[in-house]
Amino acid sequence: MAWLQLHLATTEQHADAFQAALENLGACAVSLTDGADQPVFEPPPGTRPLWQNTVVTALFDPEHDPDLINAALELQGLSADAMHHEVLEDQAWERAWMDDFAPMRFGERLWIVPSWTEAPDTKGINLKLDPGLAFGTGTHETTALCLEWLDGNNLTDQTVLDFGCGSGVLAIAALLLGAREAVGTDIDPQALIASEDNAGNNGVAERLSLYLPEEMPQPFHCDVLVANILAGPLVELSALLAGYCRPGSKLALSGILAEQAESVREAYAPWFDLNPTSQKGDWVRIDGIRKDG
Repeated sequence: MAWLQLHLATTEQHADAFQAALENLGACAVSLTDGADQPVFEPPPGTRPLWQNTVVTALFDPEHDPDLINAALELQGLSADAMHHEVLEDQAWERAWMDDFAPMRFGERLWIVPSWTEAPDTKGINLKLDPGLAFGTGTHETTALCLEWLDGNNLTDQTVLDFGCGSGVLAIAALLLGAREAVGTDIDPQALIASEDNAGNNGVAERLSLYLPEEMPQPFHCDVLVANILAGPLVELSALLAGYCRPGSKLALSGILAEQAESVREAYAPWFDLNPTSQKGDWVRIDGIRKDG
């Protein structure tokens, strides 16, 4: 069937009211998106900040009249700054979504390959991974920076810690690249489930241990640590992460905007000899070696 899709431009202050009203008017789905290229980074815990200019998009059955919907909103005191609509013709939505994800190469050897496609390089290291609930499929610059770094290092017989593991992609990549064992930790139990499933799909589940942060084994030391989270937590956790690294351990940090790089470097400089910062788009990776003592 076809669908009526309605877009309404409003402000951060009124977006939630529009969402509730549209749902009450029969919308099958409502989403909020950035109306002015104003990304939101690192929201405080427990908050859901929106964009100053927010576009509310609602999906209705095709028999709904967009003018009547707009009139009903205005009766509730909700007047959009702008409104337009279109009819979405029926299509194989699952197939269209799957077509957006193709195999991706990172470094010299490593590929991430969705389950519905053939590996383009049968001699490469192919990590099977489908988009899911937890972040980390390689499509984001921060994940790509870490995957390229892992591919460029000799991980043979190493113990790897993936701090903030999300989908487990970094830990699984490390195991496929030769690491002896990997540990993943994340504050989200769903991420641990996703990591376990993905590890099983790649035949490395028996070498991956997963923990909530408070359940991490103590003491614990690794040869390689990757943390793709956010700059604020990275700074706050610098002493903890340094403590997980034995002298000579390799470290790679990402989830860091370019303008945040210096503060993260300062936080880790007491413990690590840091390499020049690597950048992809607006994001950077900071890596180095744990100092002796």
